[in-house]
Amino acid sequence: MNKIAAFIGCLLFVAGIDRLDAAEPQVISLWNNGAPGFENRRNEPEQAQSYWVRHVNNPSLTVFFPPREKANGAAVVICPGGGHRELVYNHEGVEPAHYFNNLGVAAFVLKYRLAREEGSPYSLENAHQDGQRAMRLVRSRATEWKLDAHRIGIVGFSAGGEVVAMVAYGATDGIPTAADPIDQASCRADFLISVYPGPLGIPEKLPADAPMALLVVADDDDSHVGPVVKLLEKYREVKRPVAVHIFSHGGHGFNMGTGSKLASIKDWPQQMTDWMTDNDILSAKSGTESGK
Repeated sequence: MNKIAAFIGCLLFVAGIDRLDAAEPQVISLWNNGAPGFENRRNEPEQAQSYWVRHVNNPSLTVFFPPREKANGAAVVICPGGGHRELVYNHEGVEPAHYFNNLGVAAFVLKYRLAREEGSPYSLENAHQDGQRAMRLVRSRATEWKLDAHRIGIVGFSAGGEVVAMVAYGATDGIPTAADPIDQASCRADFLISVYPGPLGIPEKLPADAPMALLVVADDDDSHVGPVVKLLEKYREVKRPVAVHIFSHGGHGFNMGTGSKLASIKDWPQQMTDWMTDNDILSAKSGTESGK
């Protein structure tokens, strides 16, 4: 009987491991005690329905690691859009994360505070702070997560593209005197991907070391073509690498292209994959250990 019990216990242990492997992705709060100045709101629950998430009071990262055999050490922080009123969390967060995972890239979906949600106490600067903190957090744990600290990018859709711009073109140095070790890490993006971004966050002049960029938009997305063209001109002014795809049709909010009837829009993620390949983002560097 003891042998049978031991055998059953072993089976239960293995089953437990399988359940852990299939568990929901880990969610990590950007600040353990809540966002600075808004700590008293950290326990107010989010609202989620269908495709969106609202009422973000405890900004966080949801972690999606690639399969160990595919992992190459690259990582992205993903900023969903939603007009700063909501987050298009599934189509512009979870779906891109799965796509990046298939490329061997670790993905961290950011839930940032929403300045334009009705009754919101937050400003756009709070979204900027959340983006900075997200990049610092990922870089500070690069060794633990077996990431290459020099291949950490940021990806944004629509309003999330504005968060990308604020983070990528603003101050990025770590704060050496910060009491919190995470804030001592740089929030620099080594590359950025901005899909139909809004106009906020674009400075008069880009930093001389602006991250290499991929910009994607449809020409019939009238209010979002301008920011892409403007960014292209500014990248050319500072002679930094940039690739731009302006599709004839596609409108706004085509996400990862899966819902479009247009072949060019359905295939745009492959163009992104090619760009990442050509820029050695998907190549594990020597001396960099890959994997979860």
